[in-house]
Amino acid sequence: SLFRLKDLEVAELRDSDVHVKMLAAPINPADINMIQGTYAILSPLPAVGGNEGVGEVLEVGRRVTALKPGDWVIPADTGLGTWRTQGVFPEDMLLKVPSDIPVLCAATLSVNPCTAYRMLADFETLAPGDSVIQNAANSGVGQAVIQIAKASGIKTINVVRDRPDLPKLVERLMALGADHVITEEMLRKPEMKDIFKSIPKPRLALNCVGGKSTTEMLRHLQPKGTMVTYGGMAKQPVMVPVSTFIFRDVRLRGFWMTQWKKDHAQDQESLTSMIDALCQLIRRGQLTAPACTEVSLQDYRTALEATMKPFMSSKQILLL
Repeated sequence: SLFRLKDLEVAELRDSDVHVKMLAAPINPADINMIQGTYAILSPLPAVGGNEGVGEVLEVGRRVTALKPGDWVIPADTGLGTWRTQGVFPEDMLLKVPSDIPVLCAATLSVNPCTAYRMLADFETLAPGDSVIQNAANSGVGQAVIQIAKASGIKTINVVRDRPDLPKLVERLMALGADHVITEEMLRKPEMKDIFKSIPKPRLALNCVGGKSTTEMLRHLQPKGTMVTYGGMAKQPVMVPVSTFIFRDVRLRGFWMTQWKKDHAQDQESLTSMIDALCQLIRRGQLTAPACTEVSLQDYRTALEATMKPFMSSKQILLL
């Protein structure tokens, strides 16, 4: 097995360090890919898994001014290694978050909601009444897209894979504020025209699947619209008909949160204003944590296995 639970000494606290007691950390698909060695970032081994989570500050080094004991913090960047009970980290690897939001919201804040927020903001200028289409709409990012869009008055068309408990999933996404939930098969059906009687065709498509359903999704994009790819769950390329490029001039872009953070390393304001905006939505009840299953660190094997199952509609969260 690639994983084992280990007891480590907590490193000594240097002047710019922060001693953190971890509270909760999710298991994301990218965390697993990193461990399998199929991700763009590889940690030198042995490494602590986990790129996301929330912790409470226990103690700070002499030079640390922005944080104090009792504050809540999340990783500022990828590769922190959050699947642990405690850790000592340099201050600049942590971001303070308010401690008055639910712990599961804070634990799942730094990757998926940030990805959703950026993709909705950075590629097309969307106004209330505009629409967005996305696949894997029940993923962590998908659920955040639905809620952030809803809070801004943007309509969402949400594509999911057909499954045994489809009505239950549709109901759950509608409760989050989805306007339409359809299966991949429906993308090819004439009924799609009915959707566009009440809302405009999307200018923005968000793709984390690839393969045939992505090509179908593109067909519904407005001329000059943008499709942003941020994942490839089907492990198949994105195929685009030549006519789509020539006659509809669509744009294909990519997004990776880790890269965005690198590009904005000198611009802390852009990161903190995004976190503030997301925390505001959480406080108003407009952004919730994805459906979660809470697991103790001792049961990490069960949680890892569950994360790799198909149609997993609940995110595994390690309670530390």
